[in-house]
Amino acid sequence: MQWWAWVSVGAVLLGAELTFVNAQFYLVFLGASALLVGVLPLAGIAVAAGTQWGLFAALSLVSLFAFRRRVYERLRRRLPVVQLGPEDDQVVLGERLGPGERCRVEFRGTTWDAVNAGERPIAAGARARIERMDRLTLMLRAEE
Repeated sequence: MQWWAWVSVGAVLLGAELTFVNAQFYLVFLGASALLVGVLPLAGIAVAAGTQWGLFAALSLVSLFAFRRRVYERLRRRLPVVQLGPEDDQVVLGERLGPGERCRVEFRGTTWDAVNAGERPIAAGARARIERMDRLTLMLRAEE
């Protein structure tokens, strides 16, 4: 294969991994290997076509097994923890809320329906912990 074909394939693989496809960081090493094989003729190293394919396969396998896990874990470690729901957040009640009773509470800039899912009443002005959500209703318990 021509050097420009290897470079093109490498760029497409890198671009696909980094922009469109989440292939768990496999295509990056395939793309980097293709780029390295494509750069060899530019560096003045003449390599036969069959040797290019063998070198591509060897570089891909070695880099995948030697570096993929470490690089992937290092990149994933920096991702922030995303809280998917309001569980374990707190709200302050404006009125007394007995067990099983409903009211409206202010939470994250809007008002929500809330139910006291606990067995103890929650006093007005007291903090309550959000235990879970049931559709658009916050299920609360008194803070202990």
